[in-house]
This record gives sequence, C-alpha cells and structure tokens, in this order.
Amino acid sequence: MAEVVHTPRVFSGIQPSGGLTLGNYLGALKRFGETQDRGDMPTIYCIVDMHAITVWQDPEKLNRATRELTAGFIASGIDPTKSILFNQSAVPGHAQLGWIFNCVARLGWMQRMTQFKDKAGKNSENVSLGLFAYPALMAADILVYHATHVPVGEDQKQHVELTRDIAIKFNNDYGVEFFPVPEPVIEGAATRVMSLRDGTKKMSKSDPSDMSRINLTDDADAIAKKIKKAKTDPEPLPETLEGLEGRPEARNLVNIYAALSGKTAAEVVAEYAGQQFGTFKPALADLAVDRLSPISTEMSRLMQDPAEIDRILAHGAEQANAIAEPIVRRAYQIVGMVGA
Repeated sequence: MAEVVHTPRVFSGIQPSGGLTLGNYLGALKRFGETQDRGDMPTIYCIVDMHAITVWQDPEKLNRATRELTAGFIASGIDPTKSILFNQSAVPGHAQLGWIFNCVARLGWMQRMTQFKDKAGKNSENVSLGLFAYPALMAADILVYHATHVPVGEDQKQHVELTRDIAIKFNNDYGVEFFPVPEPVIEGAATRVMSLRDGTKKMSKSDPSDMSRINLTDDADAIAKKIKKAKTDPEPLPETLEGLEGRPEARNLVNIYAALSGKTAAEVVAEYAGQQFGTFKPALADLAVDRLSPISTEMSRLMQDPAEIDRILAHGAEQANAIAEPIVRRAYQIVGMVGA
C-alpha cells in the first residue's frame, strides 16, 4: 500500500574537506545552480560535514571549510531563498535514518563499494568504521527528504545505485512503498574534470602540485597562468571529437572550455579545428578568468562575515528538518519503534 506520493525533489551534497576546485564547480556547483534556476522541482543542497569526519579532521579547519563551502555554493549561484542550503549535522534525521539503513544494507554491498577500496587501500583494517559504512548514511541523506533526483559526478553513481538498492529493500522488507527509488543525474560536458598536469587523473585538491588544479580562490593571474602552463600535446586540435581519442590532456581542456562556455565539446572542436594550443589555451584562460574570478571575489566577501553564513545555514537547517522529521518518524513507525 502506498504511503506517500513522491513528488519530484532534488538533493545533493559536497564534503567540506577544504579547497574547492574547478572540478567541484563544473562537476557540481554550476550544475546545482542551473537545476535550481530551472525551477521545475524543489532543490536541497547540503554540506555533508558528517561524512568529512570519517577521516580525522582538525576541528577548526573543518569549521572553516564548512563556511567556505557554503560561500562557494552561494558564490556559484545557489540562492538560499530558492534552495534549501544547510550543513548535514544540523539535521538529526540524517543520523537517525542512517542507523536504520545500516540495518537494511548488506555487508557484501558495502564491500563492493569502489570508493572505500580506493580510500582504504591496503590499510583497510585500520580505517574508521564510518568510512566503511558511510554509503548507508549517504542513502539517508537522500531518502530522508524523499529526493527523487540526485545530481552527481560519474564517480558517485555507484552510491546512488546503492541508495536505490536500500530503498527497494526497505520497501520490500516492510511491504510498503515509502521511499522513492532516486535517479542519478549525470549531465554536462565536464562531469569529471581531470588534472591540468595529467589528463588521466581526476583534478584533486590533494595533488601535491598546485599547478594541477584551479582553485576557486585563485585570482585571475593564477587562473590564466595555470591554464597556459597546462600539459598538452604537440598536435593541433582535430576537426571531430574522435580525433581526441588517446589525447587525454587535450580532451580535458576541450571539456573545460565546453562546460564554461555552455557549448558542447563537439562545437568547441569545430570552432578551433586545426589550431594549435598556443591559440586555444589563451582563449580558454580568458574564458576561465571571466567565469571564475567573480566567484573568487564573492567567496572572499562572504567569508568576511561568518555570522551571516552561520545564519544562512541555521535557516536552511530549520527548513530541512521540517521535511526530514516526519519522514524519519514514519520510518521508525514502519520498522516498529515504540513511541516513534
């Protein structure tokens, strides 16, 4: 028997692990703003600070990173009057539903999660239980709002698939149609932005070389310098996308240009066909500076008023909790929690 009507709703979140990059902007923040502005369904965006502590964090740095990520959301186009924007730990329903999902999910499901294997490496016996179990919390992040659409990068698709499995198993176990089965939303020309020094590796804030990435806090000169020094190959740009096969650095820069300009990668290749990177990279640098410098400036302005950031997060948490609390209460009732 149906418990609820699942109206369309968007949820997504980012860890406040410090150092927002171009990859975060193109793969997530820019798309979040575009989804919000389409206005076809409610949008909920979350700073997932509970996920951040699956590995040890310096408390002061985590506090600052949470505020900086909030500033990044707002500077990238998230309007707290149009979207709900909050930090995860401020809404108890995430942890409450996460425990239920720990009991629904199977150990084998968790053991197959590739991100755990990547992060734990050969030291899996010594990592936190939270790092192993956090995909169940991620499922709770989504389902505590009955979200139906989850904008993610390609590397997070497996987590949404696990969320779908958990929703289906919960519904089957208890003979209800309570949780929706959410859809991953993977779109855009640069859903996975690669390193400027190695086109086979994802752009990462943990890379020891700052030249491998563009930080959202970089000024115009730094942005232009990094793009002009980005690794490329000696061949000119081809006439079709097929000509970029086996050229990861070239494909990465084309994808970045496409995502920043709103064009398709095919349109970018057609526009610059036959031209050398000595021509293309300055054009890309100008475009990146035009798009990213205002974000850097606005983030800096916002970070000068942490009390206002905290006010925005607190208001968002109130809005989020108003949605989550009755869903958690009903989930507890379904599983037989007395007094829920």
